[in-house]
Amino acid sequence: MFLQSQVFPPIRKGDTVQVTSGRERGKTGKIIQVLFKKNRVVVEKLNMVKRHARPTQKNPQGVLMKEAAVHVSNVLLVCPKCNRGVRVGRKLEGDKKLRICKKCKTTV
Repeated sequence: MFLQSQVFPPIRKGDTVQVTSGRERGKTGKIIQVLFKKNRVVVEKLNMVKRHARPTQKNPQGVLMKEAAVHVSNVLLVCPKCNRGVRVGRKLEGDKKLRICKKCKTTV
């Protein structure tokens, strides 16, 4: 199966994204990790789930809160100029591939 995100990813680690669906709809956060093979991203402090583990001295309760992955189709890159989630286009400038905002046509 060919995944377009493996060739030229529209979103990368460190980008600010806005969630478009699910219980976290409308919230924004920074991408911590990109899971290319699963087409998912992990967003900082969003989609928190409980992870039960054996209690230790560090974690006496045994319950950890961590971020779960969100599908790439459910997030939009936040344009710094528009200050909202936008679709991303591509533009070739010499040898460089640039990501551009579809609304205001500026590079992201």
